Amino acid sequence: MRHDDLAAEPCSILRPLALLGDRWTLVVLRQSFAGVRRFEDFQAGLGLSRAVLAERLQRLVDAGVLQRHAYRDDRRTRQEYRLTDKGRDLYPVLMALRAWGDKYLAPDGPFVEYRHRGCGGQTHTRLLCDACGDEITAADVQVGPGPGLAATLSDRPTPA
Repeated sequence: MRHDDLAAEPCSILRPLALLGDRWTLVVLRQSFAGVRRFEDFQAGLGLSRAVLAERLQRLVDAGVLQRHAYRDDRRTRQEYRLTDKGRDLYPVLMALRAWGDKYLAPDGPFVEYRHRGCGGQTHTRLLCDACGDEITAADVQVGPGPGLAATLSDRPTPA
């Protein structure tokens, strides 16, 4: 399966990978959550070529993850990139990746600590059951078809 084909698959893990599955897109998102909004600031912080950065930002805008907003500097009107609600909903995904990286790829401890502004406590990403509130693992989950699967499969051509 080619990377471009992921967006058409009836899988809610593969479809996001079509958008987020390269390293630079995730790093752009990390910077966005850190408050970076302007092209020059993304470029200075990441060291990406202008072309690669422009392509990643455009892809995130097209997907509704970032939104362009005009601002005026001393000389001209420019664009900055702000997270949308759809983009902000990716925060737990990035924090889950960070937690995994801290646990398995940072033998001397986390490179960065994330603390709750309200109380100063460390933050964690957890999966919880909607009904009982228990923390869950993969062993606690039963997987079955969802309502979108039948609709997606009925739209596909049948083999001859």
